[in-house]
Order: sequence, then structure tokens, then C-alpha cells
Amino acid sequence: MVRRRDLLCFGMASAASIAGTQMARAQAAKPSKRGGEAGSVSVALALGGGAARGIAHIPILEAFDELGIKPSVIAGTSIGSIMGACYASGLSGRELRQFVVELFEKRSELLRRLFAAPSGSWASIFQFSTSALIKADHLFKLILPAQVPDRFEDLELPLKVVATDFFDQSQIIFESGRLLPAIGASSALPGLLSPVEHSGRLLIDGGFVNPTPSDVIEGFASYTVAVDLTGHQVRPGPSLPNAIEMLTGATQIALHTIAQSKLVHMRPDLLITPSVHDFDSMDFYKTKEILAAAEPAKEVVKRGLDQLLNSKAGPTRPK
Repeated sequence: MVRRRDLLCFGMASAASIAGTQMARAQAAKPSKRGGEAGSVSVALALGGGAARGIAHIPILEAFDELGIKPSVIAGTSIGSIMGACYASGLSGRELRQFVVELFEKRSELLRRLFAAPSGSWASIFQFSTSALIKADHLFKLILPAQVPDRFEDLELPLKVVATDFFDQSQIIFESGRLLPAIGASSALPGLLSPVEHSGRLLIDGGFVNPTPSDVIEGFASYTVAVDLTGHQVRPGPSLPNAIEMLTGATQIALHTIAQSKLVHMRPDLLITPSVHDFDSMDFYKTKEILAAAEPAKEVVKRGLDQLLNSKAGPTRPK
């Protein structure tokens, strides 16, 4: 049995080796760009991990809606896979905003969803004797919008979900089959959400291999847009961070380092970094504040997409 301590140490002990391996693979296997039908222009969207900071993805999705643009494919890591799955299911950015606000700002809604479930289902999300406190896929089954289907094949938009193979220290990409186990694996933050066993693999949070997965969709559209939430550390005040804050903060450093290292080798056409670094990874009950802080990023997306899609030179890649 994998102990919780082993999972918590994973991110710190192997971040550098994973980053190097992933960058080498990306350089060796860059796909050619394709934009669908001749003369068409398409946009691929990568939504990065960041726990509660991932609420900042919503204004970006609203920007796509307001421009009347649908991504040709979405890649998501951790919270990005959750937001991506909701959007790929057909929810608009505005509908997703309303759902998230009601879920987290009105705590009664979250409790209602948990306690309204059959007692067996509700009890099954908690586990106190194994590698984490909460079973990820069971939790998401209870709280995700009803529109999210059971399988990738039933989504309205193609979706790629990134997870990490704990023992092989490698990237796993889901794009077919059952959706909930993929989202659960991609979001399985060690110590909090349980790893997911799938096809003989033990899978954890995709952020440990690819926090901002723009390379996963490189070549699948004319242009690639990515949202990076790894950002900076929260400064709690004059006192030193406690043990948990140090652990989560150190993990955040590792994820940010991986994201920045990968961007050196493969950079999206448009990189969005919402100003949500003042929020902690567990600040889900600050939903409205996170949305407000991310709102300026909506205009950045609009201007950037307008420049890309109306460029007389056509699709190009930055050097």
C-alpha cells in the first residue's frame, strides 16, 4: 500500500527528473500543425492546474463565448481538467460561473449535494486509513454538473486530460473512455485526494508532469492558447508559514518550475496568466474574489485572439 507520506514526498523528490524527461519527449515528438479544412483557422485551449486558482479559468471561457469561438480541442490538468470537462460538455462560461458560485459561495449547496446522495455513496468519498482523505472520482461524481457525461465520446468538444503515473513518473493522457476516473486521477493531489488505479497504473495529479499542458495540444489547431496558474506564492504576513503551508508552497514552487521550463522549449501562441497569486490553493470559498481578480484576463484573451485570428500573415509560431 502506498503511504500518504510517500505521495506527499513525490512532488518534491522527482519534479526535476520528470520535467527533464517530459521536455526531452516533447522535443523528440513535436507534431505538425494542422488547422482542419484548408483555409480554416482553429484554436486549441490548455487549462492549467492550480486548485482554487482554477476558478480563474471561467472568465477565459467567457471570453471565448463572447467572441463566438469554440476551441477545436481542450487540454486540462487538475482543476483545468474539471473546468475543461464542464465546458466541453456544453456549459457556457456564464453557466459555469453560476454553478461554481452557487456551489462554493453558498455552502448549503455543497452540503446538499453531499448529504442528498445515498448514504453509501456519501460515505464512500471519505477514507481515513489509506493514502488520502477523499476518493477523488467519487467526490466529483457527486458535485459535478449533471450535464457532464460519463464518457469522453459524449462530450461536445474533444478533451485531453493529463495525469501522472506515480511509479513510472510519466505523463498519462486520457482522451477516450470513462471521464470521471480521468478527472479524478488528474486532480488527485497527494495527501488530500486519493490516487486512482487504472489499467495497472497508480495515477496522481497531472500537475507533477504538466501543470500547463499546452504541448499536449500543440499541432492540433492553427493557434494554441494556454492559461498558466502556477504564479507566485501567497505571502501570509509577518509570521513564518506553518508546516502545511510550507509543504504546499514548496510543491507550488516545483510545479511553477516545471511549467516555466516547458515554456522555454514550447511556447503557446497566447499565454494567459491571471492575477490570482494572492489566493491560496484551498481558497475555494473565495470564489467571487478569484473571479474578480481574473476578470482583466478576459480582455487580454479577447485582444490576443483578435490579433491572432486577424493577422494578415496567417498562423505562425513565435521563435
